[in-house]
Amino acid sequence: MEAVVEGENLKQALARVKRNKGAAGIDGMSVDELAAYLKKHWPMIRAQLLEGTYKPQPVRRVEIPKASGGTRPLGIAMWAA
Repeated sequence: MEAVVEGENLKQALARVKRNKGAAGIDGMSVDELAAYLKKHWPMIRAQLLEGTYKPQPVRRVEIPKASGGTRPLGIAMWAA
């Protein structure tokens, strides 16, 4: 878990979300708003993750089109304090 909550890992994950044009989650927070939110709340979130007390928010469900037709479900997890 230490590697997961490392600051550089968080920066790389956020960069990937931005690069992939991540969508707002169930809370409506945009990717651009997420960076500021994490700067303010990351120490508390990190501590909760390390202590095993973090409670994730509901997952936003979206349907992704498949190349062969139809769709597949995708769950987008949200960060919240």
